[in-house]
Amino acid sequence: QVQLVESGGGLVQAGDSLRLSCAASGNTICISAGGWYRQAPGKERELVASITSSGSTNYADSVKGRFTISRDNAKKKMYLQMNSLKPEDTAVYYCNADLYACRSLLRAGYGYWGRGTQVTVSS
Repeated sequence: QVQLVESGGGLVQAGDSLRLSCAASGNTICISAGGWYRQAPGKERELVASITSSGSTNYADSVKGRFTISRDNAKKKMYLQMNSLKPEDTAVYYCNADLYACRSLLRAGYGYWGRGTQVTVSS
């Protein structure tokens, strides 16, 4: 069964940077479109950034100019570069993606979720 796995979270100070990565288990699944979400304690999960299959991106107002979503050229990984982190960015970050088989280009599924990675920003 295909799984999405996030990595790169951690504890940082305000103003620091982190880069989150998301990839499907195995090495044969690619990401067509997807997004990064976050959920802080007591709050609903919110969309932080998204990228379409053609590479167009969109960001929540709260992260515009600080965060950048991207994919690698092979489309096997999706990233979230987070700069100038603030304490209010503290949350569990999840990736969500539509997947396809890299070689055959056949759709592998829509809307897969990772288990999340914790980002904590201290003041």
